[in-house]
Amino acid sequence: MLSPNWNMIRLFLHVFAAAVWVGGQFALAGIVPALKRRNLDMAVKLAAQAFGRVAWPAFGVLVLTGMWNLVAVDVTDTTPVYQKTLLVKLLLVAASGTATAIHTVGRTRAALALGGAFGALGALGAMFCGYLLTAGT
Repeated sequence: MLSPNWNMIRLFLHVFAAAVWVGGQFALAGIVPALKRRNLDMAVKLAAQAFGRVAWPAFGVLVLTGMWNLVAVDVTDTTPVYQKTLLVKLLLVAASGTATAIHTVGRTRAALALGGAFGALGALGAMFCGYLLTAGT
C-alpha cells in the first residue's frame, strides 16, 4: 500500500468535499420532484435544510483546500492554458457559491429555480475544470 503524504490528503479532502457539494445537489435535485409530486412540501424543506447543514461546511472545506492547492502549486511555473483553466474554475466556484446562496435564501420560484440550477451547473463545471487541472499536470 502507498504511504499517504500531505498532497494526497489535501487532494482527498478536496475531492471528498466536492463529492458532497456537487453530488448532494444532484441527489437533492432528483429527490425534490418526487416529494413535491406527493405534496410533501414540509419534507422538501426539511431535506433542503438538512442538506445545507452538510453542504455549506463541505463548500468551506472546498475553499480552504482550494487555497491550499493554490499554495502547493507554483502557478507562475504553469502554462497559460493551465492558468486560464484555473481562472475559469475559480469563477465557476464563485458562481456556484453565489447562486446556491441565492437559492438558499430565495423566496420566489425564480430565485429557487435559477439559484439551484446555476449553483449546480457552476459546481459541476468547477469540478470538471479541477479534473482538467489534475489531468494536465
